[in-house]
Parts: sequence; structure tokens; C-alpha cells
Amino acid sequence: MTTLHPLTRAVALACLAASGHAAIAQTSEAPLSEVVVTATRNSKSVDKIPGAVTVISQRELEAQYLLADDPSAALATYIPGYAPSRQKMSSTGESLRGRGTLILLDGVPQTNPLRGGMREGYVADTAIIERVEVINGASAMQGMGATGGIVNYITKSPKGEGTTHSVNARLSSQLRHDSLDWKTGYTLQHKSGGFDLLAFGSIQQRGLGYDGKGRPLGIESVQGDTMDSEGTDLFLKIGKNFGDQRLQLTVNRFRMEGDGDYKQVPANFASGTPTSSTPGTPVGAPPRNKVETSSLEYRHNDVLGGSFNAQLFKQDFASLYGATNTATFQDVTLAPAGKLFDQSEVVADKYGAKLTYVRPNTVIDGLEFTAGLDYLRDRTKQWLAGTGRTWVPTLDFTSVAPFTQLEYEIGALTVRGGVRHEDAKLNVDTYTTLAAYGSRLVQGGQRAFTKNVKNIGAVYRFSPNWSAFVSSAEGFGLPDVGLVLRAVNRPGQSVASLFDMEPVVTRNNEIGVNWRGALGNVGASFYDSRSKLGTALRINSAGIGQLDRVPTTVRGWEVSGEVRPARTLTAFGSYSRTLGKTAATAGAPMDVALGARSQGPDKLVAGANWQWMPKANLRLQATKLKDRDINIGRSVGTAILEEHFKGYTLVDLAGSVDSPWGKVGLGLENLTDRQYVGYYPQSTSYKDAASYFAGRGRTLSLSLARSF
Repeated sequence: MTTLHPLTRAVALACLAASGHAAIAQTSEAPLSEVVVTATRNSKSVDKIPGAVTVISQRELEAQYLLADDPSAALATYIPGYAPSRQKMSSTGESLRGRGTLILLDGVPQTNPLRGGMREGYVADTAIIERVEVINGASAMQGMGATGGIVNYITKSPKGEGTTHSVNARLSSQLRHDSLDWKTGYTLQHKSGGFDLLAFGSIQQRGLGYDGKGRPLGIESVQGDTMDSEGTDLFLKIGKNFGDQRLQLTVNRFRMEGDGDYKQVPANFASGTPTSSTPGTPVGAPPRNKVETSSLEYRHNDVLGGSFNAQLFKQDFASLYGATNTATFQDVTLAPAGKLFDQSEVVADKYGAKLTYVRPNTVIDGLEFTAGLDYLRDRTKQWLAGTGRTWVPTLDFTSVAPFTQLEYEIGALTVRGGVRHEDAKLNVDTYTTLAAYGSRLVQGGQRAFTKNVKNIGAVYRFSPNWSAFVSSAEGFGLPDVGLVLRAVNRPGQSVASLFDMEPVVTRNNEIGVNWRGALGNVGASFYDSRSKLGTALRINSAGIGQLDRVPTTVRGWEVSGEVRPARTLTAFGSYSRTLGKTAATAGAPMDVALGARSQGPDKLVAGANWQWMPKANLRLQATKLKDRDINIGRSVGTAILEEHFKGYTLVDLAGSVDSPWGKVGLGLENLTDRQYVGYYPQSTSYKDAASYFAGRGRTLSLSLARSF
């Protein structure tokens, strides 16, 4: 974005160093000066951080979960640039500002960039989440994968002294056969003498959903579905304060697995009937997610005049996909052609460390110095669980990344700048591809890269209510290496020659303005996000994906805010417009619009909160997705790029009241019982009768939470 370049150069001269990306947050619950975010590696008041961050509070999350116990639906409601929810276990197409999202749980990475199975949306029970911090736009502050931004789920901690027990229950139904969802959980909180503990356990059972015409929704039997499933979560957080020091252990064990009670009924495109379901037992084991996340954190608030934070973490992730007899899995040595059903599983184990040191007033007053070191070891593979065959060999990735950052505050101006040096290696052993690819022997080897990822920005508070920011931030990710390696079909290939290990480096230039006053707040920003060597996944006529390394550019603008005409009434709204472009091939013109896999439609969210009694609230909201028709007549090889989407508007109603029995909540999702086909299945150019899914019709939810 050429209008930003002079500004960023001026900031660079003023700062004399580069910086990690940060952002401005907005929330409806506190004045701007009281909002603090931690996703920038140090707790920071948002009026001193340049960029665009949204903080979703616990109250806002609770209101959304009254409607649907769906983390991605909450993000789509509160984050302007987040694409619509799939309402499935798979998050394919749920992008942020047209690019990839790095998902964290208390700073621990949950995303699997080496083999993107798109199952990272369900890694913890929503009941343990206190707030969500979202950095919009490219960022390298938390490592690789955040080319579109960061979503950091912050778990709950004990608040008041003493011991508290809490129980919660949720029922959801469409008042049709087998449509009942239920969840119950128990929380123990204790805090005394510098010691605190929070323990949580939950169990959940989800039934079948129905569309606006009363038809059963189609089960996503291969990629995974939240319908007809059961889940559990066990969570423990223990902490101890020692004067200026704190030691904290956090462990979470999450499971979600299909029940396997329904089979698919393929869509009928001629009649416009979407994919449906019928009672039956699918072949193989039901899809599931198994995620275990643990971290040990140490903090010292007085080390050489600054604070030191160290986090050791480990995450074990396994996602099993449903059985299919796709041509890719066939092997005549195991079964006659077309008769072999198999199912894949992505297994990713990560461990690492994050070290951060922050010292204010370094050398001169107002100059804050931050330095740190990140280490990550990620071992990812994809195998066929039914026959034990290797599909993607073990990808052994190691990353060491020191970083430094300077922040200088002078009056109403805050300037930040820093650099992260990424040194990464990927080792792959020799392996043999599946029979469908010719059983090719691929020679293993090592690929490596080093990269300096820079960020810079400034925020100016030019009145008590107004501030403006400008930022230029880089984020980086890797191409989906597993997708390339598993599809080798030529002899004599090696890891060294198969793919370009150069990372996907994305630079996000952004400028914005924020106002906050007694009557409300509003924020607006314009961004220009570019990657010279990006990725584009294209689905050919056989339904097989091909990864092309081509440049991509995403431009967009977002505006959001709220107004409080009365103490008991708040109106809110947001609008986002995203325009992504890429090239058909490397070196070709940038005249291909990004498809639904990468980019959501223009989106308007509007609504109001009414406190109609001292302890009772009512929320009415509407989400409008606009029509989208792109790439008319365009194709690359056998991959058709043309997409069509007919937009729709959904209205929701939710309310809660504090009663003598606890906090009672009621939600009505899709209040008008609108019949619609979701954005991604409606838009994607490769139409599959097994995945043309309608969205949920009117759904009633009741909840009760009580503490004692």
C-alpha cells in the first residue's frame, strides 16, 4: 500500500529498530486504558500498541454460546475479517483476512502448519475460556502460521479468595427426533495464601441437526462433524506466588468423537436438495479429535530492573478422519479395486519453550527493551489407520528464533520496532508413496531456511478520546509440505528437489483510527497484505488438491463500534470487506480472485443489548453475508476457479437472568428458521454431493450456571 510507505519509513527512523507486531483492542466492558492484552508477549495497555486487535470478553462469549457452542461462530460474530463458521469439526475455509490463522491456547500453538488437517478449531471446551485475544493481520510474535493473524484462547483463573464450586448445564434442541444436545460441567476454584487452583471437567453429547425445511443436515462423515458426537474435557491449572515470582502448571485433555449413528444421503443438485443424513452405521471408526496441551510457566517480576517469563509447553494432537474408498487409497495387493476402505489420521506432537525478558526505562526514561528466544520441535505425520500405510512421512521440524523489540513512549506518541530471526530445519526420512501414486521411493533429506521477520509501528493519542495507528508487520508460515510429499507419482524424486522450502512471508501494512467516549466507541482500519511467494490450493476435476506457489495480495477495510444511547441499551455493529487476488501461475497477472477456501464474503453484523431488568439481559443480532460471484469462466488445468455464492441473513436472539437458582440463559439461533446452504459448500467450485451442506434451522438452547 503505497500511502503507508512514507509513514513506515518515518516510524523506522524514529524508532531506530524493528519491532514485533502488536495491536489496538476494543471491548465493550471497560475504558480503553483498562484493557490489557498479552498476545504481544508482554501485558500491555492497548492504547499504547499500534495495530488492530480485538478482545472478546467472557460476557460476550457467554452471550454467543447461548446460541451455539461453536468457537468459530463466536469468532465470525465478533471478528470482522473472520470467515463464516462451517458448523463442522473441519475448519476448512475459516480464514482470517484471507489468510491462515495461528491458533493458541494460553500461548501454546495448536495449529499444524506442516500438514494442515483443518481440525484445530476444537481443542478445548468453551467453558474454560475466559477471553479471546485476536491479532488481525500478519504477526511473528508467536511464531509461524500467523499470516492472517493470531487467535489466542486465554483460559480461566481463580479470582476471589476462598473456595468456590460451580456447576453448569446446557440443553439445545430443534424439537425434532434426536436433535437434543446436552452438556454439563463442574468447576472447582480455590485461592488462598498465594496458592490458587482451578479444576474443570465436562461431558457433552450432540444430536442431529435440521435445516430450515426440517430436513436432517448432512453428516460430514470423512472430514468430521460436531453433530452425532460426544466429547469430554479435563482441565487443571495450579499456581503459586512467591513474592515477585510465580510458578504455574496448566494441563488440558480434550476429546471429541463421532457416534457413528448416521450415514450420508448425497445431495441432488438437479432439485437443489442439499446433503442429508439417514440412520445407519458408516464404514470404519467415527472421526475424532484428541488433544492434550500442557504448559509450565515461571515469572519473575524483578530481574535486573525488568520481568522475566519462561514457558515450557507440550501438545499432542491426533485427528482421525472417516473411512472412504477414494481412488487414492486403493491397492490391488490389499483388496480389489474400489473395495478398499481406509481412513487417515494426522498425528502432530509439539514441544518447546518461550523465554521473554522485558525491561522498562532502559538507558533513558520511556524506552522499553524486550528480548526473547523461542524453541519449537514439531513432529507431524499422516498415516492410514486401517492398513497402517504411510501417506505423509514423519516431518521433523525444528525452529530456533531469538527476537528483540524496542518501544519508546514520548508523551502521546508510542513507537515500537523489532526483529525476529527464524532458523528452521525440516528432516524427512526416505519413504514410499501409496500404490495409487505408483509406490514411488522418495529419497529423504533435510531442508532449511533462515529469515529475519520485521515489524514496525506507531500509535498517536491526539486527544483523550481519539487515537490513530500505522503499522507494517510481517508474518511467516510454511507451505503444506505434507500435501506435496504424499502425492509424488514420478520415479527418482527426493525431498531436496520436491518442494520449495522458502516460507510464505506476508507483509501487512495497515492504518487505522479509534474513538472511545462516554457514548460508545468506533474503530476503522485499512490494510494491504502481500506475499511474493504465497500458496494456492486448487481442486481439480477429480477432487484432488494441488498446491501452487504463486503471489497473493489481500486488501480490505473494517469498521466496528457500538453506541450507548442509554445506560441499559447498547447498539453494536461491524462491516468488513476483503478483496484477495492471486495469479493463475507464477509470473502471470494478478487477476484471479481468492476462492472460498481462502477468503470469506463481505460481512455485516448488527445488533443490540438491552438490560431490561437489573440482573437480566437480552441480545438481538443479525449477520448478513453478501453475494459473491468470482472468476467467471476461469480455470487452471482441470481446476475450475469460478465460484458463486448467494448471500443470506441470519437473526439470533439470546437472553440471561440471574435467579435464586443460578444464572439462567436462553438462546434462539436462526430465529426466522431461514433455509440456506453454507458459504463454503455453496461457493466452492468443486461441487461434491457428499458435502453440499445446509445450515442449522431454528434452534432453542437453555443453560443454567450456579456457584456455591
